[in-house]
Amino acid sequence: MTVPDTTPDTAPDTAPDAGRGSVYDRDARPKAAAGPSLTEALAELRGHLEALAKGGRQVRPGDGSAATPPRLAAIGRALGLSPFEETVLLLAAFAELEPEADAAIAAAQGHGRLGRPTVGLALSLSDGAHWSAFAPDRPLRRLRLVMLDGAGVTGRSIVPSERLLNALLGVEAPDETIAATALSLAQPSALAPSTAATAERVAVAVARAADLPRGPAVALCGPAGSGRTEAAAAAAARLAGRAWLIDARDLPVGPRDRSLLADLWAREWRLARALPVIDLDGPGGPSDPAPALAFARSVEAPVVLLAAEAPVLGHRPVVRIDLSRPPAAEQAALWAQALGSAASALDPAVLDDLATTFTLAPGAIRSVAETALAETADPADDGAGAPLARRLWRACRRQARPRLDELARRVEGTSGWEAIVLPEPQMDALRTLAAQVRQRRRVYEDWGFAGKGERGLGINALFAGQSGTGKTLAAEILGTALDLDVYRIDLSSVISKWIGETEKNLRRVFDAAEDCGAILLFDEADALFGKRSEVKDSHDRYANVEVSYLLQRMEAYRGLAILTTNMKSHIDDAFSRRIRFLIEFPFPGATEREAIWRRTFPDAVPRDGLDWARLAQLNLAGGHIRTIAINAAFRAADAGGPVTMAHILAAARAESAKLGRPLTRHELTGWPPQVVAGGAP
Repeated sequence: MTVPDTTPDTAPDTAPDAGRGSVYDRDARPKAAAGPSLTEALAELRGHLEALAKGGRQVRPGDGSAATPPRLAAIGRALGLSPFEETVLLLAAFAELEPEADAAIAAAQGHGRLGRPTVGLALSLSDGAHWSAFAPDRPLRRLRLVMLDGAGVTGRSIVPSERLLNALLGVEAPDETIAATALSLAQPSALAPSTAATAERVAVAVARAADLPRGPAVALCGPAGSGRTEAAAAAAARLAGRAWLIDARDLPVGPRDRSLLADLWAREWRLARALPVIDLDGPGGPSDPAPALAFARSVEAPVVLLAAEAPVLGHRPVVRIDLSRPPAAEQAALWAQALGSAASALDPAVLDDLATTFTLAPGAIRSVAETALAETADPADDGAGAPLARRLWRACRRQARPRLDELARRVEGTSGWEAIVLPEPQMDALRTLAAQVRQRRRVYEDWGFAGKGERGLGINALFAGQSGTGKTLAAEILGTALDLDVYRIDLSSVISKWIGETEKNLRRVFDAAEDCGAILLFDEADALFGKRSEVKDSHDRYANVEVSYLLQRMEAYRGLAILTTNMKSHIDDAFSRRIRFLIEFPFPGATEREAIWRRTFPDAVPRDGLDWARLAQLNLAGGHIRTIAINAAFRAADAGGPVTMAHILAAARAESAKLGRPLTRHELTGWPPQVVAGGAP
């Protein structure tokens, strides 16, 4: 589809208005091929005023035959103004732009102190004058082209808006209120084919709604990173305009302020094809979407809404356009374009891996590429001194973090495989899990499994075991092995008693995680994954819906999602079957505990007389062993000596007391009596 170009045939001094397209084709009046310049028109108006001052009656014709500057004529067509209303605008501009205009105006009004044009003066300047031009619902006042100052009726002064003067002078400057609450979006220099196709659909929908006061709104429905913003910006450019992004949280709550802003946007759309694009689910999400939806219902201009789901706008219809994230092949092409000649020096698999792991919008891809290319090769800085592929990967991780940092806690960790002690079957399962994440592009994309649908393609796991058996540590190790961020989400904080809120919270987490390919660690899955409840009321039914939604998103998530539970028996078998990996973390035996003790202390820690076999008798899981080791190290540091068995025993007794069980005689068998009886060192 190609939007028809209906550029008005006007003289060159239509400057920024020229080429705006059908925004000016609002009425049936013929377009003048040329007209007087603004300077000539103002000089002519001065003549009318001087004639009035001398008692003459020289007026502008009110039938539209008066010569009008092309920019003013274009404004009149855009806003549906009558010839008299155009005369009012010219008079208001005269007072601001002409030298000694106040003297000419005062003389025409017969009062030395009336240097501003009044309604009465305007009515006397045109034989087509009409009172309705100054009514609150007419364009002059409703669109804030002029303001009326003072009391009375005919004696009120006419003050032009700065936006009107800018338009008459050819200055591309939006209203300051709009500029303060919206972000101008430049036309994307490159679009993925799927995003370009969406932009065409948006342009068609907006063009069809453009000539209606409140035509259908357009809802771009899809996750962040699917190209919603780029599609809206490209659609506005196809209509010879510009898109402006509005955070829903920045829209006024009060109806009066909201109505004013809606009128300013209606004016800006007609003057400059400024397309409002409202982000309903940006970072943090709106605390209350009602003001944004009320604005979208009332604004007399096309409006685009960015949302996960199409909102309901009451009497205003909504055209829904669904987006999905661009496929990996399109993402890889955008990476190659952003990197330019530097892309040829990279292994093609690098771009494929970036496209498969990170889902970034075209603008974000360009930003990451520029950042990575600009970093200097300083060997002292591992981030900058690393090869380009490594710098790109790390820049992608940094680029995608902010949204997810607001929703979950990033787990920092550098532990490798040697840091965890598990039986071989569990270690093999963890390594297989990492291998599937690394090879998902080949299996899903190259070998075609993704073409069979998204269901079941997500790589997910359930880690089951007592507290301290290494579930979180295993997730950290996977993050290190895959060079990905790990985010820990407490499911108990995500679950809401309000129907629909749990899914909304989960959707925000998954949508943000798609950008950075993060490993999602859902802690305490028991809070949501209990035995499937018998449906006795709407809350029971909705609890099952919440579980189904989480599993659905896990199955479609392109990264790795992990659930943890301390009580595997509480997980319904129907849910377990939808989990690809179920890894049980057993309580460590004496052999595993000894290995854990040996690996817990860093090489730099001074130690004296530690008996690993005796330490392994302490019937504790790995997480508690690490806590004891750290506390013992602090005790030794405070005493000014190495870590001894006495320091460890004191720390172990404190940890056992915290767990609510004292150390048993069996656990202390064989320990030196002086250590057992010595108390805390």
